[in-house]
Amino acid sequence: MSTPTTAPSAAPVAKEMSFLDRWLALWILAAMGVGLLLGRFIPGLDRALDAVKVGGISVPIAVGLLVMMYPVLAKVRYDETHRVTGDRKLLTLSLLLNWIVGPAFMFALAWIFLPDLPEYRTGLIIVGLARCIAMVFIWNDLACGDREAAAVLVAINSVFQVVAFGALGWFYLQVLPSWLGLETVSAEFSVWAIVASVLVFLGIPLLAGFLTRVLGERARGRTWYEETFLPRIGPWALYGLLFTIVLLFAMQGEAITSQPLDVARMAVPLLLYFVLMFFASLLVSRSVGLNYAKSTSVAFTASGNNFELAIAVSIGTFGIASGQALAGVVGPLIEVPVLIGLVYVALWLGPRLFPGDPTLPAHSARSTGSAASSATGSTPGAAS
Repeated sequence: MSTPTTAPSAAPVAKEMSFLDRWLALWILAAMGVGLLLGRFIPGLDRALDAVKVGGISVPIAVGLLVMMYPVLAKVRYDETHRVTGDRKLLTLSLLLNWIVGPAFMFALAWIFLPDLPEYRTGLIIVGLARCIAMVFIWNDLACGDREAAAVLVAINSVFQVVAFGALGWFYLQVLPSWLGLETVSAEFSVWAIVASVLVFLGIPLLAGFLTRVLGERARGRTWYEETFLPRIGPWALYGLLFTIVLLFAMQGEAITSQPLDVARMAVPLLLYFVLMFFASLLVSRSVGLNYAKSTSVAFTASGNNFELAIAVSIGTFGIASGQALAGVVGPLIEVPVLIGLVYVALWLGPRLFPGDPTLPAHSARSTGSAASSATGSTPGAAS
């Protein structure tokens, strides 16, 4: 087995990166800060943003997410997804991690750390049930994961979300606590809210990305599509991400900044969840023989959560001012910086855990910013 390539110096890599890519983590943290300040100091902004809805879905947030997801889904080589759908090991592992391990782990953490705060505890359990179908594409792309695998795994998560979310909510909020002699919670989840979330946040950009790929290659060929078109639309993925983060935190900025101790108590189980789920998923994927790119996709799809759905369900079931809704918003407050940090970790660990793997990034331990170039389009191509 070949030894990992020596990591290149950070200085020359940084010179090749765009200004946005070079300071990506800073822009994300700044967007969170701007959103929190806007929500805190502009009276009624949260209500104004939440009032702009269609079918219970926040239009501003939907716009941001669609702008974010379209360029990433336009990069997927849909004619290569067959190699993923035929990989039973990959699909079985992803289903196990997402729909058995993830929800059970969040349930345990919520009860361990928030036994005396039932609203926040319920909110975290709902976050654990909402598997990621949106931002995971950004994290996966930044870490040079397998784009086709991510697309297939997210599609499967979407189907399971529609079919299983309500049943799992009933199980983890009523049945399992009853068996364990714990407090139960009555909650009726709107099936329409779940279906609408999947259709809007995944269905629309997935269809747009697929049609763009097919029609673009048919008209101008794959070389033009991947080397000319994708770099032009690529930066919009991160613009959409930053816009979404600002809006999301503006909607709950006052609640978050006025209850710092409550936020801190919720942050601990969330931090443990994201970090431990990521490392466990990455190591288990490696142990069953998956390569770097697929292991990374499994890790990010298993550790990320669909906070849009969690917030929508919590607001629809318990109200916008509820502790459950606040817990839903604290989810991405912790998830976004943690997962961007895990992108760095994945790129650093890649050549160490998967020495000689042909799906490793071109530079074995390249920086997040360099990987972000792939995500934003300044460096065409993917590690698939």
